[in-house]
Amino acid sequence: MPPQFPAAVRRWMPRGLLARVVLITVFAVIAFGAAFAFGAWSRACAASRCPSIEGLGEYDPDQASKVYAADGRLITDFGLERRTVLPLREISPAIVAAFLAIEDRRFYRHHGIDWIRFFGAVKSNILAMEVTSGFSTITMQLARNLFPEDISGRDRTIARKIRKARVARQIEKRYSKDKILELYLNQIDLGNRAFGVEAAAQRYFGKSARNVNVAEAAILAAIPKAPSTYNPRRNPRRAIQRRNLVINSIRQEGLLTAEQAERWKSFPLQLSTRSDFSGVAEYFVEYIRQQLDARFGHDLYREGLRIYTTLDLDLQETAERALENQLSAIEEGEYGQFPHTTYATYLESKADRDGAATEPSPYLQGLVLTLDAKTGYIRAMVGGRDFEDSKFNRVTQAMRQPGSTFKPFVYSAALRAGIPLSFILVDEPISVPMRQGEPDWEPQNFNLRFDGPMTLREGLYRSVNIIAIRLGMEEVGEQAVVSEAVRYGITTRIPAYPSIFIGSAEVLPIQMISAYTSFANLGVRTIPIGILRVEDRDGKILWEPAIHRERVADPALAWLMTDVLRDVVRRGTAYSAVTAQGFTIPTGGKTGTTNEYNDVWFIGFTPDLVTGVWMGFDQPQRIMNNAQGGRLAAPAWTAMMKEIYERRPAPPAWSRPAGVTFQEIDRTTGYLATPFCPTDSRVIESFLPGTEPTEPCPVHLPFRITGAGSQPQAPTSP
Repeated sequence: MPPQFPAAVRRWMPRGLLARVVLITVFAVIAFGAAFAFGAWSRACAASRCPSIEGLGEYDPDQASKVYAADGRLITDFGLERRTVLPLREISPAIVAAFLAIEDRRFYRHHGIDWIRFFGAVKSNILAMEVTSGFSTITMQLARNLFPEDISGRDRTIARKIRKARVARQIEKRYSKDKILELYLNQIDLGNRAFGVEAAAQRYFGKSARNVNVAEAAILAAIPKAPSTYNPRRNPRRAIQRRNLVINSIRQEGLLTAEQAERWKSFPLQLSTRSDFSGVAEYFVEYIRQQLDARFGHDLYREGLRIYTTLDLDLQETAERALENQLSAIEEGEYGQFPHTTYATYLESKADRDGAATEPSPYLQGLVLTLDAKTGYIRAMVGGRDFEDSKFNRVTQAMRQPGSTFKPFVYSAALRAGIPLSFILVDEPISVPMRQGEPDWEPQNFNLRFDGPMTLREGLYRSVNIIAIRLGMEEVGEQAVVSEAVRYGITTRIPAYPSIFIGSAEVLPIQMISAYTSFANLGVRTIPIGILRVEDRDGKILWEPAIHRERVADPALAWLMTDVLRDVVRRGTAYSAVTAQGFTIPTGGKTGTTNEYNDVWFIGFTPDLVTGVWMGFDQPQRIMNNAQGGRLAAPAWTAMMKEIYERRPAPPAWSRPAGVTFQEIDRTTGYLATPFCPTDSRVIESFLPGTEPTEPCPVHLPFRITGAGSQPQAPTSP
């Protein structure tokens, strides 16, 4: 509106002169505005206030490294920003069309600043008397996204807007439109920590940006206006509303017919069940992250590495579920009174403390580790109940007494020394002298009973403490047992004390469990490994850890050990929890319980999997009365294995290797059975060549001569 002069002035001034004054005033305002704009434009980048765009041609943004399970499913990623760069030619044309239609319809016709949109925004804002419209082009948004410190979106001053426009013009002069669009589509923030269309397509739809359809592309293009508001996981209704607006914009550009647009607007929002498996296998992810960080350093978080792991996600989820269900059952009193704070109670009190964790955790803990027997690949790792509450990985960091799970090393050392499984020892009270001033050690069996003579086989599958101690002390020796444990992969210090024969020396659970791969593989130990290979973003292999196998026992000796450990589940301490529950896959294993019921274990194996379960408190204390590995830990193992083998073919049982012989013996004496031995005492026993008994049973005879000075013959060792 032209300036309004007072009526007296208008009457005084000639009409022509008045028009000239108005015209001169308007031109003066325009000239002043142009001079101001030119000065502001010229000074916008003075003193290096605008960033350099020289390096954009070799644009290489930080890319998160992706962690994949063994079957290729994405577990999680390492990095501050989830991003995977795709060249423009590989991005779905639907994405390109959607972003251009809603963000910058004249992108290929302007030179960084859309003047039509600029003046339209100015008009709208003046009429509304507030800022209601923006005029940022894709190039201007790219400038802001690439240089947030120099062109902050939170800085709403005119100087910032001019700097953004100035940098956009520089980018347009230097780079092609296709290059600018490629940079933009790989840089844009699309919510959920996803940067770029490829990362967003993977996280929202579980597919590559190469393969999204029109409706999915429109969802992605809907997000940049307000990533939190239009996040389809958080606000699906708002996301669909804006998606339909994007589809209408695509139709207005002539890229869709009205019928096609309506069909895509009615397309249901189909998000992937989960964007990844973050929250699953958190202890395993941290375990491999530490290894990768030591090897690759900062590159792990910014170079977009592809990390392929050994993890079986289905098996992992089964392990987590089985462990938690069993721990909860124990806490809820299904196995007797549980006298401690439960996990549920702890979580309630933690909420009252504003989420502060207690270290060490005061509730019942547990761990599960499953290894592929043949390769050592870690298929499942559960290092505790709650990673957010306690990041201490009990599989790899805890030092715990193994209890009776250590006994197989004692028996393996005996077989190696030529002592057969038919060897008889007497289960009776013993007293072991200790150092001067200390009371004698008088160990007990778990059931506080003594059952007299028995074979080594029975002593192991029944887990009789006295038999293991006497075997170690009287026949094998402490140092031989220590050496045997080292041979099976135990590297922690084992003092040469008699109590080590029943598992008093603390061990790392990962080493204890992996030692049992030797039994599953008939004498070949495999070392746990969690990473298959690491590739760079172009697919070049940077690291491929080798499988490590080591023979620790010849097949015949190992088969004997495996056969005895099979007896543990067929008729020993794990029978009730495993075989009696209907699990019929060929299985061996060993239960373990420590003094005062502080730790319970079960390490079980099939021909293809080795799984160990442990339960206890971080600060060792009695779990509850009558806490036994076969009673508390083994049920979790069985629940897990039954579910796994519903989806997995049953492996064949172990074949007997050459070098194993058989004899019928009397199990009460250890001698060769005769026709006069009771039927229930006669069993077939396996032997290494040269260790078989050679004499017939001297106890069970057709007649017995007694008289003055004669006594019934007591059983003796052959």
